[in-house]
Amino acid sequence: MSTIILGVSGSVSVYKACDLASQLTQAGHSVHTVMTQRAAALVSPQLFEAVTSEAPYVDEFSESRRGAMDHIELARQAELFLVAPMTGDLAAKLALGIADDLLTTVSLAVAAGTPRLACPAMNPTMLAHPAVQRNLATLVEDGWEVMEPGTGHMACGEEGAGRLPEPAEILARAGELLG
Repeated sequence: MSTIILGVSGSVSVYKACDLASQLTQAGHSVHTVMTQRAAALVSPQLFEAVTSEAPYVDEFSESRRGAMDHIELARQAELFLVAPMTGDLAAKLALGIADDLLTTVSLAVAAGTPRLACPAMNPTMLAHPAVQRNLATLVEDGWEVMEPGTGHMACGEEGAGRLPEPAEILARAGELLG
């Protein structure tokens, strides 16, 4: 079907991203996962490889990738650039155009017109912070679609908005964006 670049940042909800990657793959999509270092510290990259049959990308400059232009190659393949979960840190970097790791450099290299879907996931207080809201608004102005986070019990013990949308909801929206 389609080639999806799945960006995964270091939120406790990364476990849902594994399920999402699996569901996208089962739906017939080719899923290439790009993980931040923080995400890879929370969940083994091998888990994403197991559910997508594609080795995830974690480090732009690892010994095995010397000289590779992964950020350009991945961006050229993208029919959908999907970030789930998107932390407040990553939202800030993308809103400001900071490219200091593989995920952020891929983001800058994705062609104009390619659908970009962000799925924020963070503590309710963090999500409500004016800086985070400003960064999410900037992403929308820049052409991103930002899914509304779910509401409920959070890993930190608080209740409120900030939960990563359920994988089935993200899968449905991804399907709509891909036409």
